This record gives sequence, C-alpha cells and structure tokens, in this order.
Amino acid sequence: MMLHDGVVDLPRASWLASTNYVGYLVGALLCTFDPWLRRRIGLHHAADGPALVRRGLAATALLTLAMALPWPAAWPALRFAAGVASAYVFVYSSGWCLAQLAARGAPQLGGVMFAGPGTGIVASGLLASAMVAWQWRASMAWIVFALLAGALSAAAWQVFRRENEATPASHAAPADSAAPAATNASPASAAPLAPAPAPASTASTASTASTTPSASAAHPTAELATLAFAYGISGFGYIVTATFLPVIARAAIAGSPLIDLFWPIFGAGVVCGALLSSRLPAVPDQRLRLASAYVMQAIGIGIGVAWPTQAGFATGSLLLGLPFTTLTFFAMQEVRRIRPHATASTIGMVTAVWALGQSLGPPMVAALLRQSGGDAHAAFQRSLVIAAMALLAGAMIFVALTRVWPAQPRHLPGH
Repeated sequence: MMLHDGVVDLPRASWLASTNYVGYLVGALLCTFDPWLRRRIGLHHAADGPALVRRGLAATALLTLAMALPWPAAWPALRFAAGVASAYVFVYSSGWCLAQLAARGAPQLGGVMFAGPGTGIVASGLLASAMVAWQWRASMAWIVFALLAGALSAAAWQVFRRENEATPASHAAPADSAAPAATNASPASAAPLAPAPAPASTASTASTASTTPSASAAHPTAELATLAFAYGISGFGYIVTATFLPVIARAAIAGSPLIDLFWPIFGAGVVCGALLSSRLPAVPDQRLRLASAYVMQAIGIGIGVAWPTQAGFATGSLLLGLPFTTLTFFAMQEVRRIRPHATASTIGMVTAVWALGQSLGPPMVAALLRQSGGDAHAAFQRSLVIAAMALLAGAMIFVALTRVWPAQPRHLPGH
C-alpha cells in the first residue's frame, strides 16, 4: 500500500524494513544483558517480565499509530523503536509462558502460544487486501492496525501479571512431562531455577547427568553458540519471502486475483504448524525436528522459484509458514534444556542472533536490485535461491549438532 501511494520506493522500503529488524536485534540484546545492566546501575531485583510484556504491547500499538503521521523522516526511528518493543514482548512472553506451562505440567501446550503470530498475519493480510480493494491509503491502514493491536493487547492484559504465576510445589510436572529439565519459575527471576522432573524415559539419564558431566556438558558454550548460529539462519532464510511476498508475486504473476492472499496463506500455515506442534510426541532432542523444519521451508521457497504460478506461490507460502513458529518453539525448548538456570537471557541471546540474520535479508535484496539494474524479478529470484541454500545449510548444522553433542538435560548442582 505504501508503494502504491508513492510514499516509498522498493529500495527505501527495504531499508525501512531493515530498521525494524535492527530494532528487534537491539531489543533482543538488551534482554540478553538485562541482568548485567541491572547490576551495573545498582538494581538488585530481577526484571518484572509480565510488566515488560504489557509495556511492550502498549508501545507497539502507539508506535504503529504514529506511522500514520505524514512524517517520512521519522518512520525509520518509529520502526526501529517498534522492533525493540517486539523483542521485549517476544522474549519475556515466550519465556514466561513456557515456564508457567511447565509449572502446570502442560509444557506441550507451549506451541499453542506461537499460533498467535500466524493469526495476526492472517488478519492483517486479509484486512490489507480489503483495504486495497476499497482504495484506502496506507496511512489509514496503519491506524486500523494500531487500533487492532490495542484491542488485542487489552484482551491479553490481565494474563501477564505476577499473581498469575503457578506455584511449583502445587503444580508439579508429571513424570511423563514433554519438556525435559523445564524450569518451574519465571524466567525473569535472577535466582537459579530448579528443573522439573525429567520424563520417565530419560530419568536414568538425567540422574547420571546430575552427577557425571556428559560430553555435552563439557562444551555448553560452544553447543549454545552453534545452536544460536543455526537458529539465526532461519531469520535470514524466511525474511525475503516474509517481507516481499506480495511484491514478488506481483512481479511474477501480475494481474492474478490471488496475489494478496499468499501472505494470509502463509499465516494460516503458521497457525496450523503451531497447533500441530502441541500434538507431537515428546522427544529429548528437538534438533532433528528443527532440521526438518528448515528443509520444509527451503522446499517452500524453492517451489516459488521453480514454479512461479498461483499454485506454486500458494504451496510455497503454506510450506514456509507451517514450521515458522514451530521451529521457534523447538529452539526455545532447546534453550531451556541447555540453560535452565538462565532462560530469559539465553532466549534473548539466540533471538538476537536470529534478529541479526533477519536484518541482513532486506539489504541483500536492495543490493541485488542495484546489481540487476532494477530488474525486480531477477533480484528476487536470486535472493530466494540464497535464502533456500542458507536454510539447507542450517538443517545440516542441526544434524551435526546431534552427533557432536548428544542431548543431555542440564541439571543444576544439588538437583
């Protein structure tokens, strides 16, 4: 809509998107170093995660509303700030919700939370299509989305409160819990967190791990760094399609009545994948599932490149969306397995790496647009091929991780 209104051109749109992604990166880094920053400024209490979620939601709605103002010079700063707010909401809401579900003995329901982004994508995509049909301007769309963000934030407002936290003693996880070594407290807590009982199938392994350092335990930093790098690849791999899908489709199949539906199809895939993830059987190691998710996304991108038709884009959008938040759920579970005593800051760290990968996508497209002499179709084709190859490389890294560092639940001293 902004391109149609002439308020941005394609290269500027790429950089505008990048400022949002860089803001997300900065926000994730701030979450990562939050405990250290608090100590440096003399604060001795841990961050109130639910309060930060509420503030981030309110900021998101206000910053979205501000984008309706006719101040193009301010738009990059507004999108940057919105990215920072988004990171805080993601890190603290996901960490808090996963911890509370673990304390209630229902960690497998964590995937349901990640259906939220998909629902938002479907709603925003369909609304955007309707507003295009009604010939509304982009400024009006920003207002509509801000009001919707405010209403949805109000609906979730009362959930994110400290008094809603489960008491571990009264909500002990059952022996067949789906999340090994899940923490039983808010991830915002600065104190070490006690892991929940391990699954029955891994009880003997967990017992051994608590007394005998495993090969994996000898290299937790290297393992975590490799996991973060591989997870960051997914940020780079999906972002070209996610940012430019309507533009890519218009360049390939101009005039198709389905162009504005490919993004909602992607969102529908996100919802279905998130809900299906809660039905998957428990496994001690999510990394092979992460590898499979990457391969599925790479195939989805490849279909759009090799088969640039209505059916091809629809199929590719669905395959790209199905594992989108599912792989985030799997990655967060891996973080909790490796670092149960520092969940929030570690989630922030891997999210920062993911955001770094995400922020590299639009500048790559802008550079390829310059190299192609303005041939958008050729630039997008090259970008998508690079993204698919990156995802396949990420899948191979996850497979290698399972061989180098076999899964062992992390247990704190005394547990």
